[in-house]
Amino acid sequence: MTAEEQQRKELGAFLRARRSLLERAAFGLPPAGRGRTTGLRREEISYLSGVSVTWYTWLEQGRDINPSRQVLDAVATALRLTVAEHNYVLTLAGFAPSRLGPRTEVVSAPAPVQRFLDALDEHPAFALAPDWGIAGWNAAYETLFPGVATTPPENRNLLWLIFTDPAVRDLLDDWDVTSRRFLAEFRAEAGPRLGHPRYRDLVGRLREASPEFRERWDSHGVGGFESRERVFQHPTLGRLVFEHHQLRPSDRTDVQLVVYVADTDAR
Repeated sequence: MTAEEQQRKELGAFLRARRSLLERAAFGLPPAGRGRTTGLRREEISYLSGVSVTWYTWLEQGRDINPSRQVLDAVATALRLTVAEHNYVLTLAGFAPSRLGPRTEVVSAPAPVQRFLDALDEHPAFALAPDWGIAGWNAAYETLFPGVATTPPENRNLLWLIFTDPAVRDLLDDWDVTSRRFLAEFRAEAGPRLGHPRYRDLVGRLREASPEFRERWDSHGVGGFESRERVFQHPTLGRLVFEHHQLRPSDRTDVQLVVYVADTDAR
């Protein structure tokens, strides 16, 4: 059996297993034959997902077909798969897993994430929500940027601060380069969400508040994150040089952690 055949077989077995565990009452369906309360029929999943019975049956049978991502997304929704289960289905079919994560709004860092930030001690670190709202930070980051604690929550967004806060502009040794890179990274991450009202509002506010943001946003720059040197000109601590790193908790991929590690080789 080839690797592709094994993956198709596993995909079919996984879909059958998940379908058999579904509570019929949760879908407003009566018990099936012999009073069975769990397990939906293939025809019922077909109806709920909008996928033909034949096509769905072939999926469960591990047939040599090429389902689109849209079909798999529809089936995952009908089966009420978790994010991890949905990603498992996608990877078995040869697609990259979704990075959108939970669709709930992140306002503050989850408690385990905040404890991790605090444990980093002398390393400035903060947590970003998907819209780049600053959801949590540690004491070292507040020392680096005291304004984070006093900024109104509605403006405590990394992009907003970079493009509208004069103190942040003065703090960044290379504001022009950093602001462009951050904006390109934000656009790359936010692309699938840009139609959401929260993102439209953020971009609209920034376009009105900052001509520089407006010009750079309209250039449509896109870029991925790279660990790199960051230099800050602190008003009381002087010149500070860090290495800039990004982490994502595997169980909360909707939150990214940014950590600054002192660059001891910098001069």
